[in-house]
Amino acid sequence: MSQLKKGAMLSYVSILLTNLLGIVLTPFMIRTLGDSDYGLYTLIGSVIGYISVMDFGLNNTVVRFVAKYRAEDDRKGEENFLAVTMIIYSVISALVVLVGIAMYFNLDNVFERSLTVAEMQKARIMFAILIFNLALTLPGGAFAAICSGYEHFVWPRALNIIKYVVRSALVVALLLMGGDAIGVVILDTVMTLLVIALNGYYVLRRIKVRFRLHQFEMTMVKRIFSYSVWIFVFAMVGQFQWRAGQVILGSVSGTTAVAIYGVGIMLGTYYGAFSTAVSGVFRPRATKMTVQNASGEELTSMMIRIGRISFLVLLMILGGYFLFGKQFVMLWVNKTYLEAWSISMIIMVAYTLPLVQAFANSILEARSKFAFKAVVYILLIVLGTGVGTYLIRDYGIVGLTIGSTGGWLLSQVIMNIYYQRAIGLNIPRFLLELCRGLLPSFVVVVALGLLIDRLPGDGWLNLAAKIAIYAAVYILVMLKFGVNKTEADMFRSSVPKFSKRNV
Repeated sequence: MSQLKKGAMLSYVSILLTNLLGIVLTPFMIRTLGDSDYGLYTLIGSVIGYISVMDFGLNNTVVRFVAKYRAEDDRKGEENFLAVTMIIYSVISALVVLVGIAMYFNLDNVFERSLTVAEMQKARIMFAILIFNLALTLPGGAFAAICSGYEHFVWPRALNIIKYVVRSALVVALLLMGGDAIGVVILDTVMTLLVIALNGYYVLRRIKVRFRLHQFEMTMVKRIFSYSVWIFVFAMVGQFQWRAGQVILGSVSGTTAVAIYGVGIMLGTYYGAFSTAVSGVFRPRATKMTVQNASGEELTSMMIRIGRISFLVLLMILGGYFLFGKQFVMLWVNKTYLEAWSISMIIMVAYTLPLVQAFANSILEARSKFAFKAVVYILLIVLGTGVGTYLIRDYGIVGLTIGSTGGWLLSQVIMNIYYQRAIGLNIPRFLLELCRGLLPSFVVVVALGLLIDRLPGDGWLNLAAKIAIYAAVYILVMLKFGVNKTEADMFRSSVPKFSKRNV
């Protein structure tokens, strides 16, 4: 099995595992930490998220340039590029520390009206630890990016799976022994640094990558930043879109509202992770096709292939969450967090189109045409967040979510026109082929799901039975009417050999 297939499969294992562990850990953390401490943990994570994008898009840049140098068989150029990149990372880490110090001494000014004295003391400690973490993890992330550039997906993904399992067990042990949010932050920092060290060992010893400065030229730095700066701007938009809401709520509504909003965002982003498991392994392929001057129709065909696989997975999750999500949230946490279902549902619907078009995003990166998307997103999402802030007064957290996603959806309309005109993608063909078979079958499954939801009962066993029946109906209907022959063959080939006799 190729690294692409193994990488995608491990990504799904990782996502399923982390989502399940997150689902189990979140109510446990809420109960042991309390709404206030959990909201504080979420709030400080949101503030740190803004600083985390100070890698200026270099991780994506590493993937793109390493894949490019490999396609051109330019080992010397790769060595020099990586050495220059690490110098840049060192400067960025110093900037992170300086920005962190400045923000540390201004936390009171931002949260003095919504946080108690005790909460503010904890916030300062967590913030300081996370700044230290960030200064080391930003350059450390380059090792995972190099693995992706070399299309070595198995090691970093397998390592992440181990990390999530070990981290979850240690969090439970820590909280049972009386630990608090500060202890969780310290634990996360230690685990992250350990993963960076192991990824570094793999890159240097197994792939045998070399960081060698043959010559330092400002033209190289300009090339790197001319590509990465717009990745950085787009990353800032992504951070702003959801984390700004948490900071806004933290400043006007307190930590409980932040906790509810944070749970909704977490569930929404879990949804997105299932798609990026497929699209993420194809970023080097997009670079290779760009270097080889693939036509617009060839790129469209690849996007259709990837998009349909993503859409197939996303529709299953979206339909199931629409049908049984409220029951799940009530059982998972409590009625205080029921509004999180509405928040996550809005996010999931808004996320679907950009997720199935993720390959187009990789093409933009490969062709260094990211500027337009970054500008469109930052203008419309900032506008949407502003509208959402206004809607908080009348509609609360849901109003904030509607405003943010409204700007996101308008951005998609503009970007599809750009995909068609600037990079030659056939968007009408993509949308038609994307929905062919899958969307009508999905409508049938949801209709049947409404009947499944009528099963009497309201506990975990009842929910598990509904989900199992729904999943079986979804798979059977999609295999019969939704997928094409190539996709059906792909599914059958992915079934373990010992069970193929029964398929």
